[in-house]
Amino acid sequence: MTEQLDAGMVAEQIADADALSSPRRGGELGRGRRRKEDAKLLTGQTNWTDNIVLPGLLHMSVLRSPMAHAKILSVDVSGALEMPGVIAAYSGADLAEVQGSLPCAWPVTPDMVHPDHHPLAVDEVRYVGDGVAVVVARDRYASADALEAIVVEYDELPVVLDMESAISDGTPLVHEDKGTNTCFVWPFAGGEDYDATKAKADVVVKRRFRQQRLLPAAMEPRAVVVAPIAAADDYTVYSATQIPHILRVMLALVTGIPEHRIRVIAPDVGGGFGSKLNVYAEEVLALVVAKKLGRPVKWTESRSEGFQATIHGRDQIQDVEICATQDGKVLGLKVDLLADMGAYLQLVTPGVPILGAFMFPAIYKMDAYSFTCTGVFTNKTPTDAYRGAGRPEATYAIERIMDELAHELGRDPMDLRRQNWIKHEEFPFETVCGLTYDSGNYEAATEKAEAMFGMAALRAEQKARRESRDPIQLGIGISTFTEMCGLAPSRVLGSLSYGAGGWEAAQIRMLPTGKVEVVSGATPHGQGHHTSWSQIVADALGVPFEDVECVTGDTDSSPKGMDTYGSRSLVVGGVAIHRAAAKVIEKARRVAAHLLEAAEGDVEFRSGTFSVKGSPEAKTTIQEVALATFAAHNLPEGMEPTIDADCVYDPENFSFPHGTHLCAVEVDTETGFTKIRKYVCVDDVGKVVNPVIVEGQVHGGLTQGIAQALYEEAIHDAAGNLVTGTMADYLLPTAADLPHFDTGRTETASTTNPLGVKGVGEAGTIASTPAVINAVVDALRPFGVNNIDMPATPERVWRLVQSGGSR
Repeated sequence: MTEQLDAGMVAEQIADADALSSPRRGGELGRGRRRKEDAKLLTGQTNWTDNIVLPGLLHMSVLRSPMAHAKILSVDVSGALEMPGVIAAYSGADLAEVQGSLPCAWPVTPDMVHPDHHPLAVDEVRYVGDGVAVVVARDRYASADALEAIVVEYDELPVVLDMESAISDGTPLVHEDKGTNTCFVWPFAGGEDYDATKAKADVVVKRRFRQQRLLPAAMEPRAVVVAPIAAADDYTVYSATQIPHILRVMLALVTGIPEHRIRVIAPDVGGGFGSKLNVYAEEVLALVVAKKLGRPVKWTESRSEGFQATIHGRDQIQDVEICATQDGKVLGLKVDLLADMGAYLQLVTPGVPILGAFMFPAIYKMDAYSFTCTGVFTNKTPTDAYRGAGRPEATYAIERIMDELAHELGRDPMDLRRQNWIKHEEFPFETVCGLTYDSGNYEAATEKAEAMFGMAALRAEQKARRESRDPIQLGIGISTFTEMCGLAPSRVLGSLSYGAGGWEAAQIRMLPTGKVEVVSGATPHGQGHHTSWSQIVADALGVPFEDVECVTGDTDSSPKGMDTYGSRSLVVGGVAIHRAAAKVIEKARRVAAHLLEAAEGDVEFRSGTFSVKGSPEAKTTIQEVALATFAAHNLPEGMEPTIDADCVYDPENFSFPHGTHLCAVEVDTETGFTKIRKYVCVDDVGKVVNPVIVEGQVHGGLTQGIAQALYEEAIHDAAGNLVTGTMADYLLPTAADLPHFDTGRTETASTTNPLGVKGVGEAGTIASTPAVINAVVDALRPFGVNNIDMPATPERVWRLVQSGGSR
């Protein structure tokens, strides 16, 4: 639930949010409003899925495989059926005809290997945590206890965990019937031929980087409640999901229940980071079991269960090669990527590394680019989108290799970046990947960040520490990044074989009393949607912020939508709302002109009021127009009595926020402990709707990016068991582990949407990881170190120091 806590983390920087309340550009846009959502959070009046209690509610528990790979010889649920309070118990075989197969919406190549993924395994389990049976009981404790009475006989099979081993000849297969552990091979090239370009280079630098496996760990566990109306064959599904609209479609396709018979509600959702951007086995199972029993069914994961069965993130091996001239001009980049799919494909598993493919060149100009991604099956939990989804991995690789190239050339790493990045006067700029960056100013963000950081003084201190052989070495890390976000447009997603569009829907309803309802298909899980949407509408319509209410997260009340992920809420959903507001104004203008007995072309609209040019005393407010339209006593001939408006918006391009992140670390070479001494970031996210929310999103993103660099790693033993399967073993940083963040902004408006906005939800995560690791490597350069695997734990740092030899 970091998204929900992000805004709270900046409270010490904002002594009084009302001090920010004077609009920066007039009206509501740019105003630091306190979030409407926070009162419920702070007073415990939220409605999490697990809080939902319905008459006759039953509780479902899932028996999970203790083995990473095994044949299922038999499953005996009879013992569970004899346990107190148990209503039903089912094996995978019992539900084989009705449970279907979980969907993957992104077949990245025509020949992609896509194995069946049953919610409950029928013949074979393929990772520790794979569901084998379910118990349904009168309370959650009875259902959990009854799992111990189920007897499963397994025939253990060989396990494959390492990606390189998995695609070697003679390796055991995760899916024997598929004949391979290779899921797909996706090649891409841009610009000139890479090998020919490399032949012209003076310098070639190659490194291998490892993106470790991560656990999303949202504060609210996943949960689902299914309420059937058996007589009507209708089902209401409450789920802690980011994607109620997509979930509805997929549940219909998987179970065969007609889509119009399924209603999905995402109540208050406590964080997601991509982990709730999915269609999970438990959602299908709860629906299938509720249909069979004709009673409401609830499932809520435990934390350790979630670590096993909720998707994991990252897990890539990156072989990166960069070539350049002796004077530092980058000529080309080659990336060979191994991406761990896990045992099955979840909703967008294979597409995650493909998204990253377009971001490896980042902000740099080059002549040639070669990329190949190989997706690999292993006996581990499936991976899928995790905050940034491909973009953090790409940014890490390019920012690390730029530092390595600078070291090889004996150049200052920032000067090398300046030499090669796109200059502000060159926008719009078509990259070697074929993307068109609409706007940016990397020079301005970097200049501001360096001024805040005090680069010259830190470099002088670093030099002095090295000369004095201080055991506490200082390292300085840089990350100058951009990202593509606002997942859309639909035609681009279609060209990448994605199974859906990137549009978003909005509706604005003007109520008779002058209040406004905003219906959005973008579904919040902590980002502050209701606050931002209210500001956009209040600014456009000239109504009070407090008079705007938002409706989200329910496929009945907001029937159209593509939901929330990929930093798309504002740049797609918010723009849809803005465009709907413009339609409301035009409808209302017609009514106002009629009421004011003026030509429509002579009626102006400003700050919520229609007036007649040259006759300022002839005026009426948009709220008065709403009441007159409702009464319908005096409308223009042929006009329907409504000024409500809809908009379905499909962007023409992605948005491209950017920024400069600078990190200074102190590394104790005797113990290996790394401390972040200073962290400065200057982000450019276009026009800002609410600076408090932006600041919170940046803080939360920084926390997760730093966590990957220094703390988090999902580790499996040789048998495929997740040994970091609890919060006692998986190291999540707390506020006490983090430094003070010095944040700033520059503002370069997007030219592809009318609000001029860009995404911000993933920026901090994308930029911070390479900044921290570059700083650690910089501190260890005197010891001959040019790379460290993440996380940079004290043990890893200490071992590198010991093995690097004397200075």
